[in-house]
Amino acid sequence: MAAKPTTGMAGTPAAPPLLAGGNPQIAKAEGEEAVQAYIAAMPGWKSDVGRRLDALIARSVPGVRKAVKWNSLLYGVAGQGWFLGIHCFTKYVKVAFFRGTTLRPVPPGESKSKDTRYFHIHANDELDEVQLTAWVEQASRLPGEPM
Repeated sequence: MAAKPTTGMAGTPAAPPLLAGGNPQIAKAEGEEAVQAYIAAMPGWKSDVGRRLDALIARSVPGVRKAVKWNSLLYGVAGQGWFLGIHCFTKYVKVAFFRGTTLRPVPPGESKSKDTRYFHIHANDELDEVQLTAWVEQASRLPGEPM
């Protein structure tokens, strides 16, 4: 049985709680509805970044699979696993490319995971959508994580 959503004033749905760093706590689910709920709950400027990234990924990978798991957004290709994750932190939004070491150029953020590379987006950063699109397209063609 699905949990009943909590409500705020006048019966409107209450905003999901924010975890450390302003990361929205959204129940694990696959599909557009869960992803859009997460993006809407991203605090302040991060929500705009989430919308831009989601649109860029959807344009770059027709039929992309979307989910919220472990309070993060995941994007994948059916039958291939997840190739990208998005997570909120206090001062930035982290984009994780799970096979990032094979992308060209390699995204700048290092990880403890051998294959993963990160790209951080801060409040006043100008997004290089050409580079992000290239990374997304490359990543979507690689075997993903089975999470």
